[in-house]
Amino acid sequence: MYNIAVMGDYDSIYGFAALGLKVCPVSDAAEGARILKKLADEQTAVVYITEALASEMKEAISVYDTALLPAIIPIPGAFGNTGIGMANVKRSVERAVGSDIIFKEDN
Repeated sequence: MYNIAVMGDYDSIYGFAALGLKVCPVSDAAEGARILKKLADEQTAVVYITEALASEMKEAISVYDTALLPAIIPIPGAFGNTGIGMANVKRSVERAVGSDIIFKEDN
């Protein structure tokens, strides 16, 4: 059976424990890289990472860009959305479709 984990600051991720997800509080990018490697070695299927932490761990996350597991998904944290998650979706759609079909409307 595969596991699902959530990484980030404690305030942003503690609620996921109620859903049965493995909660991995992280205080800095170096600790995050170590935990991410451990989760990958344990064959964790999905790792949700708060956008703030993901922005600090770009190099460590890029190691898994072409790997089957884990799927690394940025999520907004308790302190707001940085837009990293949507940028990743946009980049994936551009690769799949060949052009930018997701655009941001100006208000």
